[in-house]
Amino acid sequence: MTHNQNNSIHQYTPDQIDKIGDTVIYLSDKIKPLYKTKLLKLLYFLDEFSVKKHGIPFLNLDYEVWQAGPVCSDIYQEVNEAPNMLADYIELTNDSNGTKVSGRKPFCDDEFSKNEIELMDYLISTFKYSGAQELVDFTHRTTSPWYKVAHQYGLIELFESKRANTSNYRLDLGELVAGDPIKEKLYNDFQEYYKTVKSLKL
Repeated sequence: MTHNQNNSIHQYTPDQIDKIGDTVIYLSDKIKPLYKTKLLKLLYFLDEFSVKKHGIPFLNLDYEVWQAGPVCSDIYQEVNEAPNMLADYIELTNDSNGTKVSGRKPFCDDEFSKNEIELMDYLISTFKYSGAQELVDFTHRTTSPWYKVAHQYGLIELFESKRANTSNYRLDLGELVAGDPIKEKLYNDFQEYYKTVKSLKL
């Protein structure tokens, strides 16, 4: 578990932006309407479930421990304000229920494996009719990465007393495969590969 005091915007490669954008398009095409809180939880679940199943993250986003569960602050900004990084992929509209996210163009599957499409479909079928609060509660289960970090650093009391809504504490999804040597190696090898590719493309 790491504590990150750096609030600067994460840098993404063009391939990463394509994959994040098309993931949001796919989810918003299959779940109508899709509001921002539910989207943020589904993106997190894609990474959590993918690491558990394959040892490799789906989007490999950085997640901080916030009151409503794990949140990638960069994507939060994209769906809470005017899209910047994802401006070509998503549009936001507001109604009485909140901020609705939808795609600007057709889904492109170039960045996705068969397993990844199947994982998205599994999450859609599992959570399609779940409310945002149900998903928040699911991220708060006592076995979850969110709960472990929040408990370790005394954040639960701060959140429950409304003295804080966010934190800079980050999740280490590698802990999901701790003790499984094959998935641990896959996860660590992927992170090294990811760093190398990122340094070459940025």
